[in-house]
Amino acid sequence: MNVMKESQKIAVIGSGSWATAIAKMLLLNINQINWYIRNAASIEYMQQFHHNPKYLSSVSFDTGRIKFYNDLEKVIMESDILIFAIPSAFLKGMLSDLKIDLNDKLVVSAIKGIIPENNQTIAEYFNQHYNVPFDRIGIITGPCHAEEVALERLSYLTIASKTEEQAKKLASLLESYFIRTVITSDIYGTEYAAVLKNIFAIASGICHGLGYGDNFQAVLISNAISEINRFLDHSYPSQRAINSSAYLGDLLVTAYSQFSRNRAFGVMIGKGYSVRSAMLDMNMIAEGYYATRCIKEINKKHNVNLPITETVYNILYEGISPAIEIKLLTQQLT
Repeated sequence: MNVMKESQKIAVIGSGSWATAIAKMLLLNINQINWYIRNAASIEYMQQFHHNPKYLSSVSFDTGRIKFYNDLEKVIMESDILIFAIPSAFLKGMLSDLKIDLNDKLVVSAIKGIIPENNQTIAEYFNQHYNVPFDRIGIITGPCHAEEVALERLSYLTIASKTEEQAKKLASLLESYFIRTVITSDIYGTEYAAVLKNIFAIASGICHGLGYGDNFQAVLISNAISEINRFLDHSYPSQRAINSSAYLGDLLVTAYSQFSRNRAFGVMIGKGYSVRSAMLDMNMIAEGYYATRCIKEINKKHNVNLPITETVYNILYEGISPAIEIKLLTQQLT
C-alpha cells in the first residue's frame, strides 16, 4: 500500500470513550475528521453542546471540524483511513450489511478485543472476511486509558503495522504534547497481548474483590506476563520484547488502573455479583469476558499452559466459586 497522503480523510467509527479519546487526539493534528455515531440523537446533542453526552463529557469539541455520519457505508465511502473503536462483540453485526469494498482503505483497529463468534482478532477478521491485506491493517493499543487522554495526562500508545513508514504516519496523527508513541510490526502479538491482558485484569479484579492484597497481585501479574509470553511464543514466534510497554505496560495499566472496566468487572465478580448482574451494573462492555471463552477455544489447538485464563474461564463460564478457583490458582503460581 502507498503511504498515507496528507489529503486522506480519516474516519473514527464508534461513539464510546475510546472513540472519543481518539477523536480528541486526531483533532490536535488534523483540521477535520469524519465521525460515525450510530445514534442520530447523540450526533444532534454533540452538534448543539460540543461534547459526547455519554462518554468523556469533559472533552469539548469544535464540531465545525467534525463531519458526523450515522450511515456506515457513507462514512466508509467518504474516508480513506477507517479507525474502528467499538466493542469487539458488536463489530460483526455492525458490518453484516456492508456492501462496499474495503480493499482501498487503511483499516485501523483500536478495538482491544476479539470477535466472539469467530475466535478471531480484529486484524484476522478483516483479513479473512473482508479481504483486507495485512499490510493495509493497523493496530492502536496501549498502555493507555481514554479517561487519562481526556485529562491530558502523559500517555503512551503502541502503533502496529507491517509497514514501518505507515506505522510512523499513523503515530504522527496521534502524537501530541501529552501523547507519545511506539511503533512495531508485531500486529499479531500486540493484538493477542491486548486480548489476554483483559482476561488477567478480570483475574486481578476478582482477587481484589475477594480481599487479596498487593503482595499476591504482584505474583498474579508477574505470572500473567509469563502466560502472555508462552501463548505468543507458541502460537506466533517472533523477536518481541515482552517486557516493553506494548505488552507488559498494557497489562499493568489494565490490571491496576481505577479506569479499567475489566478490573471493575472482576471486582464485582469477586464480591459475589453474577456475571449478568455485573454487566448490567457496569453498563459497559468488559472485553475480557468474551476474550476468556475465545482464548479457551483457540488454546485447544495450541495446548499452552494458561492457568490464570483457565481459572477465569471456570469462574465466568462454569459458575465455579471465585474463592475456590482463586485458592486453587494460588497453588499453581510461582
